[in-house]
Amino acid sequence: MFTRKFLVASTERAAKSVAQALIGLFTLSQSGPFNVLDVDVKLALGVAAGAAVLSYLTSVISAATTDKETPSLTPGAETPSTPDAV
Repeated sequence: MFTRKFLVASTERAAKSVAQALIGLFTLSQSGPFNVLDVDVKLALGVAAGAAVLSYLTSVISAATTDKETPSLTPGAETPSTPDAV
């Protein structure tokens, strides 16, 4: 389960979850246009960390449930390949 392929795919999923959570937080917490100077940094970091932890836990549970080395519950789902050095 904890192969390089699994960790790369899980980290990609966690990064997407963090981005989605922060977009939701910024959208809901702003009454006007987004202003980076008005962001509550502690709240944003807490939301981001929570989203990442939940994403990793979901990936681990998915891999354990399906007995695969991918963080996906979908059969036949491919994990992203790591790019080769050019």
